[in-house]
Amino acid sequence: MKIFQFLKSKTFLKQIIIAVIGFVLAIFLLRWWLGYTTNHNQKIQVPDLQKMSLEKVADQLNELNLDFIVIDSASYNPDYPKKSVIEQNPEAGDFVKEKRKIYLTLNPSKYRDVVIPDLNGKTKRQAITHLRSIGFLVGENFTYVPDIGKDVVRGLKYKGKQVGLGDKLPKKSVINLILGDGSRN
Repeated sequence: MKIFQFLKSKTFLKQIIIAVIGFVLAIFLLRWWLGYTTNHNQKIQVPDLQKMSLEKVADQLNELNLDFIVIDSASYNPDYPKKSVIEQNPEAGDFVKEKRKIYLTLNPSKYRDVVIPDLNGKTKRQAITHLRSIGFLVGENFTYVPDIGKDVVRGLKYKGKQVGLGDKLPKKSVINLILGDGSRN
């Protein structure tokens, strides 16, 4: 019974009113403080940085009071200038606040180097398939040497020089095959 009398008392009612007013006041103060500290109404449109060099990107983002971070380079794309922006996050046209970091992916300066595999003794067809699968181009200038095996790989050439197992060449390099002619017994 005492509990019900306390809930009906003026003291309890005053405490409830003070708590509700304090709660509402705290909410309004918190919203004002968050809006002030997080620059709530500020909008900066992210520029299109595609195909720009890193120096131009730095100048343009400094003017807008934005920062950038370069993340790992992508695969080389010959349609873009070397060391230029291929991708950005957030995308061009998005709205951000000042000091926001723009994440950039750059175009490498060349194709990555690929290790020459051991193709000695493989057939011409196997070698061509393997070389293409790892990113090389196979030239049409086949060199034939005296060997018992016809169209069996006996070496590889790049720009007229013989290359061997373990050498590295840029991806998309044109490699010519040295093949056996099948003439030896």
